[in-house]
Amino acid sequence: MAPTETRSLYFDAPESVEIRTEPLDELGADELCVDTIASGISPGSELLVYRGEFPDGMAVDSTIDALDGAFEYPLRYGYAAVGEVTRVGREVEEEWLGRQVFAFVPHASRFHTTPDAVVPVDDAVDATEATLLPSVETATNLVLDGRPRVGERVVVFGAGPVGLCTTHVLSQFPLDRLVVVEPIASRRELARGVGADHVVDPETVASVLDDCDGDGADLVYELSGQPATLDAAVDVAGYDSRVLVGSWYGTKRAPIDLGGSFHRERISIESSQVSTIDPSLRGRWDRSRRFDTAFDHLRRLDTDLVLTEAVPFSRAAEAYRRLDRRAVEAPHVVLTYP
Repeated sequence: MAPTETRSLYFDAPESVEIRTEPLDELGADELCVDTIASGISPGSELLVYRGEFPDGMAVDSTIDALDGAFEYPLRYGYAAVGEVTRVGREVEEEWLGRQVFAFVPHASRFHTTPDAVVPVDDAVDATEATLLPSVETATNLVLDGRPRVGERVVVFGAGPVGLCTTHVLSQFPLDRLVVVEPIASRRELARGVGADHVVDPETVASVLDDCDGDGADLVYELSGQPATLDAAVDVAGYDSRVLVGSWYGTKRAPIDLGGSFHRERISIESSQVSTIDPSLRGRWDRSRRFDTAFDHLRRLDTDLVLTEAVPFSRAAEAYRRLDRRAVEAPHVVLTYP
């Protein structure tokens, strides 16, 4: 008998998460039915939603059909689901049955989607590892946008999932040094494990650039999610350097000091966002190529360093509460489905 229900996670109000059982639409002729095995929580954008720190009325993501609509409560959110195809519509080839797939869909125990909206997950990557794909894809986009060059000094602020994945990708380049700045000691050690040359707390970041004759860093990534960190990123940037901001701050604001060395040092501050590809790259890069590249990096990443906690879907509210209170040191928390 075809399943008729699914359990979906809703953000109802600030600090309020509820799992609702709701009817599942009839499976379309061109659709797959996927039973979720695991879904990843983004501690950046999802905590902004949990706290109510998103811009009212802003589109969630116009590039992903499952995330249409605007940021307003009640809201279904999430974008890192991995599951098994259990049914197919009459126009879909049966070879999809039993396959493990990744999809950019909100947290739910079961969902319908089309074959062109999923990515098959090969046997070399299990379901929990595959929930890291959005973080690795974001890291790939950040590196494409940052354009690191041979012999450069690169500093990454933040060792959350995106920061760690970005560090992993950057470690493949012949840099002079790769520095990760992170206040949590355990995450600094994770950053070392994924390829950082130096790991420091925010108070001592200048010490690893002391031998640069005052030239500072060539490329700085701000991935901490904290607006105030942008000042620190500008402080370590050298002459004619670039600061790439991958954090989404939502409604959070902080004063940024641009009255000191910023102008005289000709420092460039750029944004990077995974929904789109830099116009200068679109002639040869599209989202499919970027995703394939991300998958290759995921296979090489030591995911045990990043995947450190799994929480049953039924306890999702507890997971968000602990993440909000920083009672979870895990960079990447995964919801699991029985």
